[in-house]
Amino acid sequence: IDEVDAIGAKRGGGPEGGNRESDQTLNQLLVEMDGFTGNDRLLVIAATNRLDTLDPALLRPGRFSRHIHVGAPSEQGRLEILSVHAKGKPLADDVDLPHLAKVTAGASGADLAEMLNEGAIMAARAERSQLTNDDLFEGFLRVVAGPRKASAMLAAGEREAVAYHEAGHVLCAELCPTVDKTLHATINPRGQAAGFAIIGRSDRALHTAQHIHE
Repeated sequence: IDEVDAIGAKRGGGPEGGNRESDQTLNQLLVEMDGFTGNDRLLVIAATNRLDTLDPALLRPGRFSRHIHVGAPSEQGRLEILSVHAKGKPLADDVDLPHLAKVTAGASGADLAEMLNEGAIMAARAERSQLTNDDLFEGFLRVVAGPRKASAMLAAGEREAVAYHEAGHVLCAELCPTVDKTLHATINPRGQAAGFAIIGRSDRALHTAQHIHE
């Protein structure tokens, strides 16, 4: 059951006072799951991004009592995901999937798949038979910041202000020894931004006091 929160949200909320159609669906699901016995050889799996909204009865022993958290993949996991989605796509010799995996900390599997899809679109638009590293990096930028815009609504002097702002990000990253360095900086508009700087992100579970300060 994917997106189980659609039918498993907490009951009793709203003006209907527990008589919502979704409540009745959840009640039926709870009854059906109570009918399973230990030798039925039946396994029910559900997925949700909103565990906090599920009805407590759905999480009791005998129902969905075992929880497996699926977080963002590690660098090795990202490389394997990129390799899976790269299958069947003609890649040029300059494509560096390990580097893309390294600089995409925090990206989900769906984000990584979209990066390759956007890269393929870039190659197709340019009528190239292979995806280049520039195509994949453009796909990365599209997922992170959105598509490029031909122009932005900027008043006189604002482009210069944007340049100072983005240069400040880059300078700070260069001067902070524990912060990853800048991957890309531009004053060309993209998505909702008039300009942006992308600072690298390494996989880490803990942060030192110096890193937090920086």
